[in-house]
Amino acid sequence: MKPLAFRMRPQNLDEVVGQQHLVAKGKIIHRMVDAKLLSSMILYGPPGTGKTSIASAIAGSTKYAFRIINAATDSKKALEDVATEAKMSGTVILMLDEIHRLTKPKQDFLLPLLESGKIILIGATTENPYISINPAIRSRTQIFEVKPLTPADLKIALNRAIKDSDRGLGKKNLKLDPDALEHLCHATNGDLRSALNGLELAALSTPPDDFGTIHLTLPIIEECLQKKTLTQDKDGDAHYDVISAFQKSIRGSDVNAALHYMARLLESGDLISVMRRLLVIAYEDIGLANPPACQRTVAAVTAAEKLGLPEARIPLADAVIELCLSPKSNSGVLAIDNALADIKKGLAGAVPDHLKDAHFKGASALGHGVNYQYPHDFPHDWVKQQYLPDGLLNKNYYHPKENGSFEQALKQQYSALQKARFTSQDLKKPN
Repeated sequence: MKPLAFRMRPQNLDEVVGQQHLVAKGKIIHRMVDAKLLSSMILYGPPGTGKTSIASAIAGSTKYAFRIINAATDSKKALEDVATEAKMSGTVILMLDEIHRLTKPKQDFLLPLLESGKIILIGATTENPYISINPAIRSRTQIFEVKPLTPADLKIALNRAIKDSDRGLGKKNLKLDPDALEHLCHATNGDLRSALNGLELAALSTPPDDFGTIHLTLPIIEECLQKKTLTQDKDGDAHYDVISAFQKSIRGSDVNAALHYMARLLESGDLISVMRRLLVIAYEDIGLANPPACQRTVAAVTAAEKLGLPEARIPLADAVIELCLSPKSNSGVLAIDNALADIKKGLAGAVPDHLKDAHFKGASALGHGVNYQYPHDFPHDWVKQQYLPDGLLNKNYYHPKENGSFEQALKQQYSALQKARFTSQDLKKPN
């Protein structure tokens, strides 16, 4: 019998979990299938995120023949067989895995077939195609990034596999404990193939009880995945407690505590939560006090995403240490939250006439854009004029801090601009 992950491959686009930016109704791949205007494409992203699933779903939705070849391990003869099939029976969708490892002889053979449209190529790679794939192939394909799957995406796919009696495990009378399901969704780091393999191993290796039920508990799933969950608490709150402690330790500048909590998350396999939380921390807690640290955190997360565990721990540890020891400022998040609070209270007001769009005939008759002063026409590229609506002239949403040289400079500039703005004759000074 073929593996569960193979059997549960989507048969149409509606069965694809995640990747809704590509396959949802109205999105690019769905539109291509609906219009019957398929073009060759390259899908790139982490392992187990649905590249082959999308290819399988496209083939199922179009009823074209579907063949899978590995660019690294399959010979040129395999490509020739697909080409023969395409000439004899019509269009073939070719899933070419590890396309970045395609040799020049195979590439030279493939290019004319792409030109003729007999073969619709769907290349899959974990590498950045703009760097790793030959321009001759790249220029003949659309390039789409496949995003890491979320735990919610994995839960949908796992529940579907448990209930499906034809392709899944529906005939086995499985009972999967909620904490075991949560562990499957988090410990596999967004890799659906790994989650399905773990579920199948557990189901096939666990004997049924006296009532014929195969009861899959958290310890069984842990053993099959070879990854321990953070705690055994039945409510599953500990995982989120660790994430919370991770952020608060960085905010509190405790390097050792932050590394400890990150280690617990990584050991549980939850790389995705670490990466997402670090991005939030960088901009929420460090922010304008040290913008370069925010940029380096983005670079560290990008590297970790490409590397995967265990190597991902290295750039992430560097980022954690820097964020812990960096000056902190939450002025940015407070500023936007203050502005949003006013909007939610209905404190918006009309846009001043001189700021309104004037790119249409008759705008000047309505007063739109009249008397607008273009700042770049003035010394220092600044001129006194009103920007906020009349009812919000005395609003100051941003309150700069002095934690770090960058925000100190921002505060100095902000104070000077505020002083100049409120000495203008046509503006009211705030209370």
